Amino acid sequence: MANLMQQIARPVALAATAAAGLLMPLTAAPPAVGDTGSPAPECVEYVQSWRYTDVHNGCGDAVSVTVQYTNGQGAPCRALQPGEGATFAGYGSDGNYVTGLRTCDPTITSRAGLTSG
Repeated sequence: MANLMQQIARPVALAATAAAGLLMPLTAAPPAVGDTGSPAPECVEYVQSWRYTDVHNGCGDAVSVTVQYTNGQGAPCRALQPGEGATFAGYGSDGNYVTGLRTCDPTITSRAGLTSG
């Protein structure tokens, strides 16, 4: 009888461990992608549409920025030279609007496996 309990307990323990491992990424919020936590300067502006978010660096210096969305999706960090622009994802059909621009570190890899560029 003890041997039968060991045979049943082992697969149950393995299944529980596997289930916990699968749920862990769903419950733990990943850190912001390269986000330094400071808002982008006011001279960096964006225009959003359902398909694209266009960002323009109107500053006199280079600025690295990322876009924040209402649903927390990741966005690559892009270094923009003065007068340069970049295109990010738009808000899509589900209304995932941009909440702002943040400065970031372009050397940190994004959640989606993208790097600055």
